[in-house]
Amino acid sequence: MLKESKFKNNLVTWFNENQREMPWRETSNPYYIWLSEVMLQQTQVKTVIDYYHRFISRFPTIADLSQAHEDEVLKYWEGLGYYSRARNFHTAVKEVHDNYNDQVPNEPQTFGKLKGVGPYTQAAVMSIAFNEPLATVDGNVFRVWARLNNDTRDTKLQSTRKAFEQELQPYVEEDAGTFNQAMMELGALVCTPKTPLCLFCPVQAHCEAFENGTVHNLPVKTTKVKKKHIKQKVYIVRNQNNEILIEKRTQKLLNNMWQFPMYEADGKEDIVTDLSKEIKFDNTPVFKLKHQFTHITWDIEVFMAQEKLNQETVELSQDMVWMALEDKELFNFPVSMTKIYKFISDHC
Repeated sequence: MLKESKFKNNLVTWFNENQREMPWRETSNPYYIWLSEVMLQQTQVKTVIDYYHRFISRFPTIADLSQAHEDEVLKYWEGLGYYSRARNFHTAVKEVHDNYNDQVPNEPQTFGKLKGVGPYTQAAVMSIAFNEPLATVDGNVFRVWARLNNDTRDTKLQSTRKAFEQELQPYVEEDAGTFNQAMMELGALVCTPKTPLCLFCPVQAHCEAFENGTVHNLPVKTTKVKKKHIKQKVYIVRNQNNEILIEKRTQKLLNNMWQFPMYEADGKEDIVTDLSKEIKFDNTPVFKLKHQFTHITWDIEVFMAQEKLNQETVELSQDMVWMALEDKELFNFPVSMTKIYKFISDHC
């Protein structure tokens, strides 16, 4: 095990001198710190910053966010992806508003029971906002700690996470927030996955993997599950007013967001029977794209209706509406549909 005081002192000194400027590091507001941690999950810092500023400008307090409609919240999240994060955060904030007088609970167990708050978010927010002695273990920390100790345990296992949290506990008994941020920053800037800057590492003298020449072998992770590919057909239908047909998703993935009518290529549903037996589409797609989720890839082909429909003769389902092109900002579209919208606007 590392010599606690010297290792921590080297790491924290480096962090204080080299940390990146981030807006959530300039505040002690636990609501803002919590928001940043949610946004940063599986998303790069440079992407999050603009979203963070826009979000807190529109929803500066817990009360403001708790009173907002979900559609508006998702609109401010649009393009950031992983929309369940926004829904869970919104739900949790409403609970804080209703049950905790708009004050983020400073007791870890209470905070950890809120919607969407997992072990990492609990430890990060509680340690950074309230200096609770909890160790954060994210991808960066897994990598840094595995290399420091030349540890070959599988970091995909929950048992490894628990073990790392216990081993890191002595380092967070004091200044927990600073230490946790320093570990994550070291992983982001120096102890990177493929090209670690070992010669510039402030804790190189403490690193067993560097000493043993095993840095590039760590951390150990089980092979990723191969992504499932789903072929999707998207249909662009206009009416005589040049409005475009859109529908609200009812599936769990991207639930309640809007899309152009889309069906799995090998599925049984068919927009022809849904809308009008007279409608015909070009045989050749006008646009193709891939959109990747964590475990799924959509291979999308976009087809254009040959003629405009008379909306008076078409009965839409309750999840479908006609949208004027200029009204796109009134609806929450996932990234894939925004790309299709841009193509339509530019080419059709």
